[in-house]
Amino acid sequence: MNASKIAYKPVGMVLGAVGGALAGAVFKQVWKAVGYEEDAPDATDEERTWGEVLLAAAIQGAIFAFVKAAVDRGGAAATRRMTGVWPG
Repeated sequence: MNASKIAYKPVGMVLGAVGGALAGAVFKQVWKAVGYEEDAPDATDEERTWGEVLLAAAIQGAIFAFVKAAVDRGGAAATRRMTGVWPG
């Protein structure tokens, strides 16, 4: 593992935490926009239907994957601009 990859690890961890928080906030807003007033259901919510649970999981997964890719890519691009080396 080269030095740029090692140096980027803590940056990547911080960006991951920030991205996770951002994705969670975006998901809550999207879930409300879809028409649900309550929090998104957990898989073990007995009162919720299969459709609600699976829809929530699909939306949440798509948002988290999108935000993670955007944050990771942005962090790598910023690192290259600052150091001249792509960290991946």
